[in-house]
Amino acid sequence: MAKVNEPYRYIEVESYLQRGSGLHGEVHIRPVAGGPYPVNIRVECPREMRDTKRYKLGTKFRLKVKLTDKEGGNDFLYSHHSWPYTVLG
Repeated sequence: MAKVNEPYRYIEVESYLQRGSGLHGEVHIRPVAGGPYPVNIRVECPREMRDTKRYKLGTKFRLKVKLTDKEGGNDFLYSHHSWPYTVLG
């Protein structure tokens, strides 16, 4: 069940490489260290942010996310695929 009372907030995230994760692809997005969320929480966001032809590995972004979960699953951060984001470098 979704976490209805969780607010959306802007955070900084970064791309990173994780081979053999069992998820889609090897490039993933995580919150940066020192932010409001732990670095090991998954981030669902626009696919183009993981495109290494467009952005080099380690690129930092700012995007709007909400802490949520899927029934019987772990917490993750969600950002709609059509929402804008800012490339920080």
